[in-house]
Amino acid sequence: MSLYDRNYSESVERGYEGALSSSRVDFLKKTYQLLGASMLTAALGAYLTMPFAQAVYEARWLVFGAELLVLFFGLGLSKGKPGLNLFMLFLFTFLTGVSLVPLFASLIGMGKGAVIGNAFLMTAVLFGALSVFAINTKSDLSSWGKPLFIIMIVVFVASLINIFFLQSPMMHVLITAGILILFGVFTIYDTQNIANGAYDSPVDAAVSLYIDFLNMFIAILQLLGIFDGDD
Repeated sequence: MSLYDRNYSESVERGYEGALSSSRVDFLKKTYQLLGASMLTAALGAYLTMPFAQAVYEARWLVFGAELLVLFFGLGLSKGKPGLNLFMLFLFTFLTGVSLVPLFASLIGMGKGAVIGNAFLMTAVLFGALSVFAINTKSDLSSWGKPLFIIMIVVFVASLINIFFLQSPMMHVLITAGILILFGVFTIYDTQNIANGAYDSPVDAAVSLYIDFLNMFIAILQLLGIFDGDD
């Protein structure tokens, strides 16, 4: 999902452009407003479907498929179509909230419900710090796109190997930590691309940042669930 709307070649060509113009500041504000609304929509999706956690678990692949369909086709086809692209954004984020329900229910069932709030707070602080760094750094990070893409593929393949063959808890921890670091770096990369004008629409920019936040949140949530001392 992290591939959405990332034009690596365009980012490299644009490069680092220094101080933000007023139009770029307005674009960033709209992007982060949409990001906040997306998080609320995801929370609503989780809240409304939490009583049906077992049914959501049984239909998890259907929900995941619907997410991908909206992400790659719904949002893609609605680009440049105000109103429709917003609907697709909120439909996608609502579905991601639904997909988190089995994980939330599992943690709550183990008496680790507080971990959910702690993970969100930690993710928000980390995401905010990385975003501020990306906007204020003098370094040009636009060339990071292709290496990040390669690393993401490696992590994805390693995750599949562990799920279907190794089934190693230690490998799961290492992969989860790797995902956290990877999408932390993606947050820096995407934020600077947004500041440099690599996105045509705040909706597209918000989707990329939301995916970064979501993956970091899930990684932190899983790590806290694993290492929580209440077991």
